[in-house]
Amino acid sequence: MIDYENLRKVNEPFFAGFKQVFSQTLESGWYILGKNVERFEQEFADYCGVGHCVGVASGLDALVLSLKVYEFPAGSEVIVPSNTYIATILAILQCGLKPVLAEPDLRTCNIDPERIEEQITGRTVAIMVVHLYGKICAMDRIMEIGQRHGLRVFEDCAQAHGARLRETKAGAFGDCAAFSFYPTKNLGALGDAGAVTTNDRAVAAKIRMLRNYGSIRKYYNEMVGMNSRLDEIQAAFLSLKLAGLDRINGHKRKLAGLYQQGLRADFVKPLIEDDFFDVYHIYNIRHPRRDELKAYLAENSIGTEIHYPVAPHRQKALHGMFEGKDYPLADQIHATTLSLPVSACHSEEDIVRVIEVMNRFGKGEGGAG
Repeated sequence: MIDYENLRKVNEPFFAGFKQVFSQTLESGWYILGKNVERFEQEFADYCGVGHCVGVASGLDALVLSLKVYEFPAGSEVIVPSNTYIATILAILQCGLKPVLAEPDLRTCNIDPERIEEQITGRTVAIMVVHLYGKICAMDRIMEIGQRHGLRVFEDCAQAHGARLRETKAGAFGDCAAFSFYPTKNLGALGDAGAVTTNDRAVAAKIRMLRNYGSIRKYYNEMVGMNSRLDEIQAAFLSLKLAGLDRINGHKRKLAGLYQQGLRADFVKPLIEDDFFDVYHIYNIRHPRRDELKAYLAENSIGTEIHYPVAPHRQKALHGMFEGKDYPLADQIHATTLSLPVSACHSEEDIVRVIEVMNRFGKGEGGAG
């Protein structure tokens, strides 16, 4: 069986280190906002090439705090891709703001800069891009649009740890960037964890207060905050794994290269572009018979996932929010996308096997060709 993901195998190379830093943290007696968090924040800021990093409890909280810090008027509009994971939209709603969906570029599955401008109104305050699957958006054009219209730009980097556009990494373009360290990410913790990166010292200081009940000094609260703190144990684990992130990204890029070269042309593969260093948190293909293909691969002991089966505007939780509007490109992506095994735990032999099986689909197997 080739699993889609196996987190035990992914983390096995770090087991000895995990046990050591867990023991050190346990014996220290300091479990919240201590030296481990401070160290990881500095290391991750340096890695991303930004001035500041603030560790928080989850990727969703990182998105929420990024928006909260700017205190936009209630009901202000934030432009967001129509095919993102729902967390991006939930963050906007939780801040009392209005999500406005812009369609993606079908070639990249990332937000289309040309469609951003179509959605700008007098109530628009920000653009929230999502570097989907581990590929950075067209940030040169998006930053130019944001500057010309006086809009803040936020990055959802949950899937893009270490991704680059030329020499600039995800998390270093916008006013704020939100990272998730959910266990399946290229840089994954052993539980929920997240971070905000920014080059604005005042913004970072305010987020540090917001994540800790609005307080910088114990029992003295300067603003209405929340409890969203990266804990010491997860920070220690993340520091350990950060040292191996480039190796993990390199391995996933090598596996993705095998897919790019070996899969048949009727599987719509990720777009490869000059200047873009993609890290393949997800290696997604698109195919009109996606559900048949997924079942066929399962029959051949190959695990896959769908990221994501339901477009945001069709989610029950968002019913009526986008009434009367159509998002055909998002619908097309959500109906055809399939995520293939591309984990740090997979070998090149695993991927060759997946390619061999996929290339037989529709040729006497998996239905008529």
